Amino acid sequence: MSIWSNTPIKTQFRTIDGLSIRFAESDDRDDHALLLSPWPESLLAFEQMWARLAEHTHLVAIDLPGFGHSQRRDALLSPRAMGEFVIRVADTFGLEHPHVIGPDVGTGASLFAASSHPGRLRSLVVGSGGSAFPLELGSVLEEWVEAPDLERYRNGDPRQIVAGALTGIERYTLPDFVREDYLSAYEGDRFVESMRYVRMYPTELPALRDLLPGIQTPVQIIAGERDRAVPVVNGTFLQERLPNSRLDIIDAGHFGWEDAADEYASLVTSWWRGGYATAGPAAAC
Repeated sequence: MSIWSNTPIKTQFRTIDGLSIRFAESDDRDDHALLLSPWPESLLAFEQMWARLAEHTHLVAIDLPGFGHSQRRDALLSPRAMGEFVIRVADTFGLEHPHVIGPDVGTGASLFAASSHPGRLRSLVVGSGGSAFPLELGSVLEEWVEAPDLERYRNGDPRQIVAGALTGIERYTLPDFVREDYLSAYEGDRFVESMRYVRMYPTELPALRDLLPGIQTPVQIIAGERDRAVPVVNGTFLQERLPNSRLDIIDAGHFGWEDAADEYASLVTSWWRGGYATAGPAAAC
């Protein structure tokens, strides 16, 4: 029996803008959603929610370039550049007006995409990604962002680094095949090179801060109350500045999409069923 037989997610590869990008796709439906992999995970982070979300919406999930098992291009390892790639992915798959789910590193990319392409995306679900400036990050992530260079990390075992990060998943036991997918995704230099993305936060988050009030796309922000990597203040920072947004704080740490998958999926499906149409500056829970 294949190790993949128990998951509804069937991965494939497609060339997009000259890069080999891993993706998964559900059955076609009238509405569409693009799901962006968190870090240091992969699109299998949505494994628990996949079948439930696919009941409502045609899903396309991707490993972002340089993350998961997708090919890297150094020029894309910043939130702004990745936002442009998100639009190219939507175009490639013919997603005319999709919802986007972009937790963690997908947060900045999704917001830059919405800012640069008004009206192109129907709504966003973001959170647990660096957003506030001045920076508000947990000690480990802050160290990765502010280290003078990456040399000390090149000498480490990337599987151990990723395994250490995954200890932040508090209540959910990762299936063996999912854990191995994450660990193998960042072997060799892939983890240390992926760090370049978050190391752009000091440069790009000030620019994003100034763009937030002009983003009209509805945004659902989901933050983990006990997130030690990206504290809740990053979520409130967004909610206070985005004109059409809602903030929900859930009982979870950083990996809310895995530790609190049922609650996360409920928030997403409620948002898709019409919550995004009524989001506003007072919508916070």
